[in-house]
Amino acid sequence: MIDLENIHSLTDFKRNASGYVEQIRTTKSPMVLTINGEAAVVVQDASSFQEIVNQIRELEEKLRLVQQEALKAEIRKGVESGEATPLDMEDIIRRGQKRATQRRT
Repeated sequence: MIDLENIHSLTDFKRNASGYVEQIRTTKSPMVLTINGEAAVVVQDASSFQEIVNQIRELEEKLRLVQQEALKAEIRKGVESGEATPLDMEDIIRRGQKRATQRRT
């Protein structure tokens, strides 16, 4: 969470950059920099940023797995009700996996 007291102007940050960078590294708290009184950018230490990136990647993978399982369950329902055949299910899964692979590259 961004500390509302950790907001500084870009001009002030430029003048005192080394001190502010040390503060950010020590506290692991991001700093909001303003231009003309409006929030413009957030400065954050690299390790905290990497943690967020890692968490997002993990959540995206979990979401992908949940979506895949939900799709399989819906296909099973279709097969059980006679609206789809097992061959359809295998084909749909294969096409979905192919699309997922293409999106990652």
